[in-house]
Amino acid sequence: MTAHTVTVTRRFSVSPERVFDAFLDPAIAGRFMFATPTGEMVRIDIEPRVGGAYSFVDRREGEDVEHVGQILELDRPRRLVFQFAVPKYDPAITVVALDIVAEGSGSRLTLTHEGVLDEYREQTGRGWTTILEAAAASLE
Repeated sequence: MTAHTVTVTRRFSVSPERVFDAFLDPAIAGRFMFATPTGEMVRIDIEPRVGGAYSFVDRREGEDVEHVGQILELDRPRRLVFQFAVPKYDPAITVVALDIVAEGSGSRLTLTHEGVLDEYREQTGRGWTTILEAAAASLE
């Protein structure tokens, strides 16, 4: 199977610091990370340090779906890199990088997800686009 890199970019009207911090604050991240419109976020654990683990559990139609990984790199407010896995559906562990730069009075985030299998490529791009849109709505 071929692995791909999926890249999504989103502009935010808030500072790079606010965008960066939102991904590590369970109260904020729980509003947009891996949440589905019909799901319910039932657990969020984030250890905001290099080597720290994270876990988001979204209940979808009575079924719990856990998204897990480990934080690999923290460079506030410029870069956050973490492992990404959804063990219920696939044993693969991939890597996601968030690169954030100041842009005018706001910021621009470029998300790069490496190691995405061909069969998940399109849905991964759509999923991250939805997550970043929800993040922007939570922060603005």
